[in-house]
Amino acid sequence: MSEDKCVDRAECVKKGPQEQKYDVAAYIWPSYTGHEERTRIFWPDGIGEWQTVKAAGPRFEGHKWPRKPLLGYKDEAEKETMAEQIDLAASHGVNVFIYDWYWYDRRPFLENCLNDGFLEAAKDDPRMRFYLMWANHDAGVLWDKRNSDRGLALGGKDPVWLGCIDEREFRIVCERVISKYFTHPLYYKIDGKPVFSIYECSNFVKGLGGVEGAAKAIREFRRMCVEAGLPGLHLQLVLTHPVGATHPGATTPEICREIGFDSITHYQFVHFTNIARPYLDIIPDLVREWDKITEAYGIPYFPHISVGWDASPRFYEYVGGVAVDNTPENVGAALRAACRYIDEKIRTSGSILPPLITVNSWNEWTEGSYLLPDDLYGTGYLDEIRKIAD
Repeated sequence: MSEDKCVDRAECVKKGPQEQKYDVAAYIWPSYTGHEERTRIFWPDGIGEWQTVKAAGPRFEGHKWPRKPLLGYKDEAEKETMAEQIDLAASHGVNVFIYDWYWYDRRPFLENCLNDGFLEAAKDDPRMRFYLMWANHDAGVLWDKRNSDRGLALGGKDPVWLGCIDEREFRIVCERVISKYFTHPLYYKIDGKPVFSIYECSNFVKGLGGVEGAAKAIREFRRMCVEAGLPGLHLQLVLTHPVGATHPGATTPEICREIGFDSITHYQFVHFTNIARPYLDIIPDLVREWDKITEAYGIPYFPHISVGWDASPRFYEYVGGVAVDNTPENVGAALRAACRYIDEKIRTSGSILPPLITVNSWNEWTEGSYLLPDDLYGTGYLDEIRKIAD
């Protein structure tokens, strides 16, 4: 840690979340734990998706697998594990974690890494903030390597649990996230309002019976936030397709406006561009897509950077689509493009919006997109983030 950062842990605790030039928010896939018993239907060894990571091997000449985490195959629902990761993240400029948050079969799923790991560790080292991305997609056999090839052949349409929920159940979700997370002192807020991100807009609309029902549910969600003493809600849309794609009956921008989203970001490059090409060739396309989003939606877009893509560890058969040349230096070039975008679109406008960059991800090992140090690049990706954060 550099001398201008907190050297003494007690001093860091006193200061709380650290201020830096850009807020760098990394998604966390909370599957690396044996504490959630329901994960055993996907990973029976009882260590979460570490089971898949450990079994991964090369599929073609030059394929960069296996990869090993330099911190070890540790349970991320343990306080000690997340204390180590918070220190690593905060000292390299990652100052926000976005936890993938799940609700299946009328109850939360995979909350352990957040509740028992991160939040317990953050009591002693509160340099990091966090917010939730409701990963409301269907849960299928693609997480289970024994059945994933069959699931892929079915187009993923072989759900274990459905991600869409009705109005009554959504209210229960709202009550839970408001009381358990939104009021937490480390929860990430924009203009004082807790940020809540929704991954799959179509599933959300489907569960609420249509766009009108979804808009009504969000109005009630906002009211509940105010009733809890918060100034409101900042609702964030995750785009999972290119700008030109549409939903039946309306364009996504029309749906977005009616529901009342406040901002937009992405989760992964593969949702809107071909990532199986030289990484540096992708960057100009990213910037063009960001500009299209800003024009089409008329609400702020927070630029997103994906470290890479390689989902082959989850399958026996090679499915293709592996990122090329996504070295730390090249990902660093994409990060600098995101900084330039923020400087142009947010800083120069005098906006109250934070300079937020979302990154996929902190730990998506089985999708080949992670910042955590490994035996391939060490802390290379984190070192690139520290360059833009300082």
